[in-house]
Amino acid sequence: MGLVRRVLRWSFLALGGVFGAFLAVQVVRAVYKIVRPDPVPVTVYRLVRGTVEETVTNSKAGTVKARRRAKISPEVGGRVESIGFRSGALVHRGDVLLRIYAGDLKASLALAQQDLATSRASAREACLAADLAKRDLKRTLDLKDESIVSVEVLDRLQSQTETSAARCEAARANAERAQAAVDLARANLNKTVLRSPFDGVVADLKAEVGEWVSPSPPALPIPPVFDIIDPSSIYVSAPLDEVDAGKVRPGQTARVTLDPYPNRSFTAHVTRVAPYVQDIQEQNRTLEVEVDFDDAGFARSLLPGTSADVEVILRSVEKVLRLPTYALLEGDRVLLFNGGHLVARQVKTGMRNWEFSEIKEGLSEGDPVVVSLDRAEVKEGVRATIRDEAGARKDGTGRT
Repeated sequence: MGLVRRVLRWSFLALGGVFGAFLAVQVVRAVYKIVRPDPVPVTVYRLVRGTVEETVTNSKAGTVKARRRAKISPEVGGRVESIGFRSGALVHRGDVLLRIYAGDLKASLALAQQDLATSRASAREACLAADLAKRDLKRTLDLKDESIVSVEVLDRLQSQTETSAARCEAARANAERAQAAVDLARANLNKTVLRSPFDGVVADLKAEVGEWVSPSPPALPIPPVFDIIDPSSIYVSAPLDEVDAGKVRPGQTARVTLDPYPNRSFTAHVTRVAPYVQDIQEQNRTLEVEVDFDDAGFARSLLPGTSADVEVILRSVEKVLRLPTYALLEGDRVLLFNGGHLVARQVKTGMRNWEFSEIKEGLSEGDPVVVSLDRAEVKEGVRATIRDEAGARKDGTGRT
């Protein structure tokens, strides 16, 4: 009996120890579940094939401009007598935009025309007298051979003929001077009429009938009366960093984005690269480029002065594995979602821009790469769960 009791006692002790250990394990497990961090939610991008481009972009905002834009005022000052076109009107070259009161100039022209008529009449009279004197001299010379006319008479007629010819030339010169006065008066009168220099649209008008306007003299900024824009000459001017001066050339394809058209881009092409680098005080040195829109109809609808961003495409590769550039860590590494954990993976990149990078080695198509790297808890080794999958439009441009 004593042996049985000892066996039973040790058996109960052993069972108690096992049960205590089991309870301890369960407690540890419960505590671990309570205190261990939850999986970090991440956004992943699954690698697909597409186009990656090497591009350069403007260093600061570009501007929509018109190659033909005239800010004009009348050549003379005066009171506005009439306005031919208002803002927004279509005009053709030579159309009268504005007339200045010109009563005094019209009177000056009429007076000059009368002086011209008088001068021409005087010239005809003097030249007729010179012609008569010339004929008298010829008849006298015919009589000289017959010794009928004295030398004194012949000399007097010769002098009269030359004098009459000189008076004729002076009268003709006076008539030409009068004609020049008429031309001057007419030119001054024409200055009171402001005409459109080319076909375009009236962008702005800063005068009304009855107001006094004046031309803008040199070095004195007076607002122009009319602002005329040729909508067929719209382009974008953008500054690039000087380090890109050797990469850009006319004819290259470009993309333009405009603030009035968010989430859209418009194809264009480089038409001019400035032959010099702008060195403006307190600013980075920049190279100006000009691009024209491929859609001329759309370009006509743009307002000069609109801000624009230009992206010049230097070269591109198609159907390659690509990854958003912002998903790359320092040293060309990425975080890969693998079995509920984040692991670091070394990759080899090729062509890249600010948006996409070509992946040559280290990843395969469909691999989930973490792109939500803006949180400190997203790091190698942590438990994670996929919250969202970032995709890309398959538009062939390498743009999301």
